[in-house]
Amino acid sequence: MALRILRRTLNGRHCGCLYSTIPDMPPAGITPQKYTGISYDEAMKVRKANLTPGLLTYYKNPIMIVQGHMQWLWDSSGKRYLDLFGGIVTVSVGHCHPKVTERAKKQMDNLWHTTNIYLHPTIHQYAEKLAAKLPGNLKVVYFTNSGSEANDLAVLMARLHTGVFDIISLRNAYHGASPYLMGLTALSTWRFNVPTGFGIHQSMNPDPYRGPWGGANCRDSPSQTLRSCDCGAGECQAGVKYADQLEDVLRFSMPKDKCGAFFAESIQGVGGTTQFPKNFLRKAFDIVRAKGGICISDEVQTGFGRLGDHFWGFESHGVTPDIVTMAKGIGNGFPLAAVVTTPEIALSMAKALHFNTYGGNPLACAVGSAVLDVIEEEKIQENAEKTGTHFILELRKLMDEFETIGDVRGKGLMIGVELVKNREGIEPLPVEDVNKVWEHMRDYGILVGKGGIFGNVLRIKPPMCITKADVDFTIAVLKDALKTCL
Repeated sequence: MALRILRRTLNGRHCGCLYSTIPDMPPAGITPQKYTGISYDEAMKVRKANLTPGLLTYYKNPIMIVQGHMQWLWDSSGKRYLDLFGGIVTVSVGHCHPKVTERAKKQMDNLWHTTNIYLHPTIHQYAEKLAAKLPGNLKVVYFTNSGSEANDLAVLMARLHTGVFDIISLRNAYHGASPYLMGLTALSTWRFNVPTGFGIHQSMNPDPYRGPWGGANCRDSPSQTLRSCDCGAGECQAGVKYADQLEDVLRFSMPKDKCGAFFAESIQGVGGTTQFPKNFLRKAFDIVRAKGGICISDEVQTGFGRLGDHFWGFESHGVTPDIVTMAKGIGNGFPLAAVVTTPEIALSMAKALHFNTYGGNPLACAVGSAVLDVIEEEKIQENAEKTGTHFILELRKLMDEFETIGDVRGKGLMIGVELVKNREGIEPLPVEDVNKVWEHMRDYGILVGKGGIFGNVLRIKPPMCITKADVDFTIAVLKDALKTCL
């Protein structure tokens, strides 16, 4: 390992040097272009004057990103970063992936947009290719532009098809922030004090780490909680108990014991990479369907091979939903999303006219099709499993060394690291201390997200092209951050 000297700054002032044995950042393979656009100071002025004040900005001194290539980003000063957040779990196969970029350019030279009341080749070719990736009778595709639009449409479909208005989701879930979805989302940090969520109910979050039940045998992950667990080779008892809580909500809160739909992520993303007990979703689906409801899987963050062993997160739970929503990785950062359902449920949408101007436009479908090709041709899913497992196991080694790490969870390249003040009592690490670690990693050129209701979970969801060398570099930086900052 090379000796590195990093000059730290605080509010623009130099505050000494840190000496570290962190290895050099792995090479990017390209030379970035020299940036000549709007200055950093001008951009900050525009942001304050002309953009919504509710727009979240990461870091004390925000980064102005100007170029990307695969897992790498460069800011306006020319500094390089390893992007381990993937534009909030959105860049799936790599920033500006050459094959995807080439397909987009080719389509732009031919046809940017036409309304889907006409036929155009790309939507038909892509819809067939995407539907072929889903099991069973999930064959009808509605294209939209974002995950929120997709989930909003799924709510409408479910209510139309079942004739039941009431829907159930899980606490700690995030499904979007539209008026419909703000009720479906059950994280107070994303809720405004306005009337919303009519007919939506939440059940207990089935969390083996922070919930009342669960332990060392409950998660489908290379990393388990440190809690003791009575579950053996048989059925997970924690999953049964959380499913009982779901059934209790249906019994007491639904009209005449009926349910329109049940919404769930395969792994909760914004909620801090929370994984459910292995058998929970299967039992939950059975309970909801027995009440006449349909089951909706939100694959906005977990789809397209990110979990490694399966293309869709719901497959790892051994279930097949009635509706699947997807976005983010579907377009590798291009505004694209979809709802896929059965012909029977889709027919409900024919009761009135329904249209999305940009959903499934030629350019979006060309990009989406190219992403599917790259995932297969470059074995992106296989890399997510291999590299992600190595990542999780290396993080577990850090957990053995640092009491501040209360839990490491996830699978593939959807990983969460929960930082705690007291591992025994799982008291969350204060946000100001989490931010010290977060900022330290940024100083060394690593970008990660934050999540969970307490803001104390490091969210690691990189482009799925990262390498073992990238992982090892990250582990060295995180280890240094934990030693230096806490």
